[in-house]
Amino acid sequence: MFYLGADVGSTKTDAIIADEAGQVLGFGESGPGNHEVVGYAGLAQALYESVRQALSVACLKKEQIRGAGFGISGYDWPSERELTLQAIASLGLNAPVEAVNDAILGLLAGSSQGWGIAVVSGTGCNCRGWDREHKREGKVTGHGLWMGEGAGASELVIKAIQAVAHEWTRRGPPTRLTTAFLDHTGSSNLEEMLDGLVNQQVILDAKAAPLVFQVAAQGDPVAGEIIRWAGRELGELANAVIRQLAFEELDFEVVLMGSMFDGGPMLVKPMRQAIRACAPGARLVRLEKPPVMGAVLLGMEAAGIKPSPDVRQALK
Repeated sequence: MFYLGADVGSTKTDAIIADEAGQVLGFGESGPGNHEVVGYAGLAQALYESVRQALSVACLKKEQIRGAGFGISGYDWPSERELTLQAIASLGLNAPVEAVNDAILGLLAGSSQGWGIAVVSGTGCNCRGWDREHKREGKVTGHGLWMGEGAGASELVIKAIQAVAHEWTRRGPPTRLTTAFLDHTGSSNLEEMLDGLVNQQVILDAKAAPLVFQVAAQGDPVAGEIIRWAGRELGELANAVIRQLAFEELDFEVVLMGSMFDGGPMLVKPMRQAIRACAPGARLVRLEKPPVMGAVLLGMEAAGIKPSPDVRQALK
């Protein structure tokens, strides 16, 4: 028996094929598949190319696949399900399939038993959760500050820009973020940088987030508070999903996904404090394995197979 999994992202798409013992037989990679970036035709093309490569490496035909799981960035709402499944159907698989938001893949791959909460903090942020039976899903919107949700790297940099602007207007205290951003943008002074930001001649985006962590590590109180704000916000995203799923009294794992968590304890500590105030039994764990592993587990579930601990370990 062979199972397919695909992790569809905004920058690339990974696909793997494994057997019933969890042995990975084939891998494929293609470009972005998020329909918000490339449309549903682009999603179908990204799936086709990555799956074609994986089948070729595994020396298998698509008719031999017995179950397939797909974690798809940008698949957030029920209204998107039909078009998402149509893109998957274009692969011509003769097997049961399941599609989820890509955050669920991290939960399947990173938790010990395949249920709990996953918090994503990369360029943006998201949070999803599944109960033990995978019957109930909890979620936030995944649409950032517009929906009152922080904090990915984009939101972190927005808060840092606000702090620098407050220094210039004398609304807030001086911060070393100003010097860091001036050096990063090549601006000669703060007014010039703000002028350039407003008129879109200067760019400060998610790629500048490591600077905020660096300045905070140097002891800057403004940058430090911004990092703590991000940690508390991420904790509250988790708490929202915890309350939706009534996990408050349970012991479970919160899987941390994304580059923001490279910031370490200064981000994770306030996040942990916020979560444990709501759910004392929560344990925070960093995702160490590729999320596409979770897609294969999802494919097995779609075929009616409950992966054993041995299968999970073999995939890892």
